[in-house]
Amino acid sequence: MTKTVTIIGGCGHVGIPLGLTLAECTQNVYLLDVNQKAVDTINAGKLPFLEEDADAILIKAIGKNLNATTDPKVLLKSHVVVFVTGTPVDEHHNPRVHDVLKVIQFYQEYLNPKQLIVLRSTVYPGVNEIIHNLLSKKMGSCKLAFCPERILQGKGIEEIYQLPQIVSGSSEEAENEASDLFGLIAPKILKLKPIEAEIAKLMTNTWRYLEFAIANQFYMMTESQGLDFYKIYGALKEDYPRAKHFAKPGLAAGPCLFKDTMQLSAFHKNNFFMGQSAMLVNEGLPVFLADQLEKKMDGLKNKKVAILGMTFKANNDDIRESLAFKLKKVLEMKMADVICSDEFLGNTTPLNQALETAEGFILGVPHEKYLSLKINRPFVDCWGVWK
Repeated sequence: MTKTVTIIGGCGHVGIPLGLTLAECTQNVYLLDVNQKAVDTINAGKLPFLEEDADAILIKAIGKNLNATTDPKVLLKSHVVVFVTGTPVDEHHNPRVHDVLKVIQFYQEYLNPKQLIVLRSTVYPGVNEIIHNLLSKKMGSCKLAFCPERILQGKGIEEIYQLPQIVSGSSEEAENEASDLFGLIAPKILKLKPIEAEIAKLMTNTWRYLEFAIANQFYMMTESQGLDFYKIYGALKEDYPRAKHFAKPGLAAGPCLFKDTMQLSAFHKNNFFMGQSAMLVNEGLPVFLADQLEKKMDGLKNKKVAILGMTFKANNDDIRESLAFKLKKVLEMKMADVICSDEFLGNTTPLNQALETAEGFILGVPHEKYLSLKINRPFVDCWGVWK
């Protein structure tokens, strides 16, 4: 049966891959968003950011069974409503649950108990129960499901089709309807209770954050002693299968890893010491990189320093929570004249100009274009590509 699915927040990094895959599977999809510019861009057959394999699907579906809109009245004719609103953390690293509830409350006048309501982004453990209670009081009953996304930025469509989908529901009916919907696009359905699914989502991102933290800790530990981290790293990995997935150091950022780790810490009453330590390590790496370059250049005051790569992920235009901007602030505090360059961002210094004028370099993220560069001035590269 073809269903009408409306994705609230649908013009963002989580909503668009889901909307496109459902449209490709012949569902009628509305991408509902408050961002008029993004809505207009999508309705013109263009994407507001890079997403692999998305252009062809968008051109084929837009104006037919896929439309972007700012009009919440499309919810009235929807069988399924998907919220992709994530849960941010505040300045004390506590989850801002009320931000999610405000979005639900804003749209609840357009919802009805026959619809399947799906939460797609990270929520703090227990929030599904709170939202179910909120909507049930308003509507008399509610079919609520939590089906977390676990996709990589820029590869969302590919991974939606490849990764198992975790599904949980407030009732057997909600769970079954959600399983039927995601069964159209996912190779396998994994059923959990809502609280289990909420924690599974947080643990997925936290585990990844800790992987980067141990790599970053080892990098800082060895390099601060004058040792060559990548010489050691290469030796310990070579022909040693148990180190096959040993992560490389790098600026560990993005919209999920940090905040999901802090939410898991809050859930464990701030006794998640490994998570807190990972945060200190990963957030400390920009300072360490600036210190490394400062030593190599015998001070940074009034010297031109280029950061190559400002996004949080290679070969992508996503700058959300990128630690390259924290690195920029650290360098500016050392009174360096900072040049930001990124081929995926139009408002930064062109690469050739940065290469001509900078006296020192830090590799912010290893975009493909940077891999073959031969830097003949002082540089810092925690990614290990300029050796």
